Amino acid sequence: IAIILRVVINALGLAVAAWIVPGVEVTPAPTHDKTLGIVVGYLTVGLIFGLVNALVRPIVQVLSLPITCLTLGLFAIVINAGMLMLTSWITTYMPFGLHVDKFFWDAIIASLIISLVSALIGWLTPSRK
Repeated sequence: IAIILRVVINALGLAVAAWIVPGVEVTPAPTHDKTLGIVVGYLTVGLIFGLVNALVRPIVQVLSLPITCLTLGLFAIVINAGMLMLTSWITTYMPFGLHVDKFFWDAIIASLIISLVSALIGWLTPSRK
């Protein structure tokens, strides 16, 4: 259930980022029902984004630890944007997916929005102890 919740939170964060940032777009899945295609598109991209964050991000964080310390943690924003761009690249091989126009402004602003939405929803949901 925690994995499904994380995918839904990622999808909501991506939806807010695509709504606010003009250079970020999630194309819907090709289905007969447009709403179902949009939901499937966002959930699939949310799943891929979660997998990229779970598998690739820890390696990149360890390798970039010196520059992250030098920038007092600000390089983590660049890492988040890189994970978003990697997700965008992976989904180019699918009939639907994520498209980010420019790395610097679009990806960085979108990654900040996704992080804020994820933190807000995580704060609002009850934690298990």
